Formats: sequence, structure tokens, C-alpha cells
Amino acid sequence: MSKQVVKVKYNTSYPSIEDLRDKARRKIPKFAFEYLDGGCNEDVNLHKNTAEIREVELAPYYLSKHKGSSLQTELFGHVYDAPFGIAPVGLQGLIWPNSPQILAKAALDHNIPFILSTVTTADIETISKITEGRAWYQLYHPAENEVRDDILKRLEAAQYPVLVLLSDVPSFGFRPRDIRNGLAMPPRMTLRNILQIMGRPEWALKTLKYGTPNFATLKPYMPKGLNMKQLGLFMNRTFAGRLNAEKIAPIRDKWKGKIVVKGIATEADTEMCIRLGVDGIIVSNHGGRQLDAGQSAIKSMHPIIDKYKGKLKIMMDSGLRSGPDVARVMASGADFTFMGRSFMYSVAALGDEGGDHVIAMLKTQLQQVMEQVCCENIFDLPKHIIK
Repeated sequence: MSKQVVKVKYNTSYPSIEDLRDKARRKIPKFAFEYLDGGCNEDVNLHKNTAEIREVELAPYYLSKHKGSSLQTELFGHVYDAPFGIAPVGLQGLIWPNSPQILAKAALDHNIPFILSTVTTADIETISKITEGRAWYQLYHPAENEVRDDILKRLEAAQYPVLVLLSDVPSFGFRPRDIRNGLAMPPRMTLRNILQIMGRPEWALKTLKYGTPNFATLKPYMPKGLNMKQLGLFMNRTFAGRLNAEKIAPIRDKWKGKIVVKGIATEADTEMCIRLGVDGIIVSNHGGRQLDAGQSAIKSMHPIIDKYKGKLKIMMDSGLRSGPDVARVMASGADFTFMGRSFMYSVAALGDEGGDHVIAMLKTQLQQVMEQVCCENIFDLPKHIIK
């Protein structure tokens, strides 16, 4: 693998994810920020995710010979320019108008993967064009096989190489902020929300420009003219099914590309994925938005790595907020990492420049860690972990 010197520019006024988060909070309505920022119940797992990643320590070997560090990472036959990608996020256009398109373009330009969510605000075909057929797609498994099969046909026609099956939403998480803000199902727009919008004129004008956020991919399957209550009922009915072996098996038979299952947290589910011919898993707890009583993602990943490393690709999301966090997770044995909130904070803070900024910043941070510990290749990071 050739060595890679990262020379990228970012906005030095916002050199951390926390800077971007603070800026985003001031730029978008409170209900949109809290939808992005919050976890479920008491936010216990939301905070554990990052805190327990940061318990990982790396050893620097300062006197070793060092020829430079490369961030390049091979995954499913493609060499990416960094070992991190953009995780799927629902309702991205609610957080910042046109944000999935902004992030998809930045992902293409920086050669990292972008995962499109079933329930975000850009459709399959639009994102495929922007990413030149390199985007991944996260499927919320529909209750009806006809909808599933039609989505798979659209993905194949649009040349998506990787299908990500979501496993950790058998029920919608209990999120007190979203309930208070009217963003539960069915959603509702309150007077308080309207007043918040009036206080964020740039967000409001951008929303007028790009249109009211909607579930763009699902439009062909939705009856026209649904009110808020009817939309909620449609979503609950359309995605009523749990993911299980009986649902994964026919998709494996139909789908010619790679399949990844996202939301895995146990050895038993990993074993099942291997038996079903799945190509990879993303160890995740949905960013702390589903099960507050569960483990952090990195703690769930450790025994999976110990037992199944090399049998399929083991990736992780939930809790990563910096380049050093990426280094910590890769040093723990992951094959790749993903982040969701970090990218959305940046777009909400910086608009059209947000995608390029956050990717450049994370690459710079990770490059500094690699050089500091004298590690030449990403997959040598486990040699630096202090156990």
C-alpha cells in the first residue's frame, strides 16, 4: 500500500466536533438540534459510547524507523482514503436543508463511503448520481416484500455496491426530547416549533429553497396527500417488521453485491450473520438512541473481534467524535468506522462547506495520531494498543 500524505484544508475557526456542535445549536431550530443531538431515555448509553472509546490508550514508539503514515484503507475491494465513512441519518434535510446531497458530494470528493438511509430526505437515484454509484444504502426492512423487492431493483439499477440491513430498530426508541417537540410518530408542528423556526431565518430560507423535508425514497409507495397523523400511521405500518434470519436469507439470494448488517451487539447475532453469508457487520447501538440499558458499542465489539476477526468485516459506529477516536476504534481491531452526528453537526454549522470541512479535519486529526505513535498503516494500529 502506498504511503499517503494528507494535505487538506479546513476552517480553523472550528477545529473540533464540539466547536461544530456549538455552532450548529445556534444555527438550527431547537427541535432539529435535539433530534440530532439526543439519545433515548436518560442518555446513559449516548454518553457511555464516547467515554468508553476514550478509555483506549495507544503506545507511541518514538525511536522506531518511520517512513510516513497512510490513512488508506481497503474495504470490499475499494481503497478508501480514510478508515471512516458517513453513517446513515434519518431526516437529514430537517436538520439542515439539502444536507444528504452536501455530504454525498463531499464523500465522493474525499473518497470515503456515504450510507443513505431509507428514511432520509434524498432518494436513491439522486445520491447515486452524486456519488457516481459509490454510495451504500441502509434498508429499514419493509413489512411488505413487494416494497422490499422494488427498493432492491432500484438499488441495483443505481449500482449501489453495498446494502446495509438495519437490525436494531424493532421498535422506535423512547426519546423524550422528540416527544416534547412533536417529532415522534405521528409528527406534529407546534406553535413552539414555529417560533423556533422564526428565530433561525437562514434555516427557514434554505428550507423554502429546497422544500419541506420528506421521505424521498419512499414517495412511490406512499398515498398522496397524507396529513401528519396519516404519515405516522403509514411509517409504523410500512416498517413494522423485525429483521431476522428468515428476512435476511431471501435478500442474500436476491442481492448480488455486498451485504452488511448494522446494529449487531452480540456474538450470537454475529454467528448468525456468518451462517447467512453476510459480508460484514457494523457493531452499533444506533448512537445511543434505542436501548439505554445496553452496552456501549466498543464494549460490544471487543468479544466479537476476539472471536470472529477475519471471518467477515467488523465495523463500528456510535460515539466517535474525533480522529483520535477513529484511531482508538481501529486499534481495537475494527476494519472500518462510521460517524453520523459528527458530519451533521458540521453541515448544520457550515452549510455547503460543512462536508468538506469535517472530513478534512478528521483526516488531519487522524494523520497526526498516526505520525505521533509512529504507525505507517491503519491496520498496524492494534500493535499500539495498551491493554
